Amino acid sequence: MTTRSISSTVAQNNFGRVLDDVTHNHTRYVVERRGIPLAIIISFDDFAHLLGDEQERQIMDKVLRELRPEYHLGEAIVSTSHT
Repeated sequence: MTTRSISSTVAQNNFGRVLDDVTHNHTRYVVERRGIPLAIIISFDDFAHLLGDEQERQIMDKVLRELRPEYHLGEAIVSTSHT
């Protein structure tokens, strides 16, 4: 399975294509806004498989650890929430 990063704008403008790629090619998308990963798009079948397969969970854990931003003491954290 391939995991790709995509900006939220590109995902929004090409949602039909993204869904086709996710369902037909088992591609996983990490959706980013301003370079910060916010969501993952995977097919329902891949999600069900992920829940039942320890090796797949470890692969996804590795992807998450690589993409998750790390913060250090004294470093400013930019909030992406909307109030």
